[in-house]
Amino acid sequence: MATIAYYTEEGLQKLKDELHQLRTVERKLIIKAIADARDKGDLSENAEYDAAKSDQGLLEIKISKLEEIVSNARIVDTSKLDITKVSILTTVKIKNLKNNMEMKYTLVAENEADLKAGKISIDSPIGKALVGRGVGDKVDVTVPAGVIPFEIIEITI
Repeated sequence: MATIAYYTEEGLQKLKDELHQLRTVERKLIIKAIADARDKGDLSENAEYDAAKSDQGLLEIKISKLEEIVSNARIVDTSKLDITKVSILTTVKIKNLKNNMEMKYTLVAENEADLKAGKISIDSPIGKALVGRGVGDKVDVTVPAGVIPFEIIEITI
């Protein structure tokens, strides 16, 4: 069963652009590599041909997965988000109760996550712990380094 995922317009456009690149550019390059390898003679002992066919198979799998993601993607209308609770595309300011550091993250789909840009996956340990919580709520997040207590300070769009 297909999983519906929610994206920003920008995030969905990036996926569509990548899919277009794979279909129009990468596919042609692999077809050319297969043709070049085929022209070199006996296919039964042609490592170049085998590698190109393998690359073609991997590319087609990647295209297929990306097509499925794009077909099941939905754009979130941020104007209709309820900011009383943490959800996808909300920006949440949290405080680490161990060291009193404050952090600000926007919860996004896994494909859009970029820690440097302050975007974390809604499926990450922190994302999962924050979803559905409100300002003032305290959550314990289990991460590889142990359990970290956080307090939600602010939720915005």
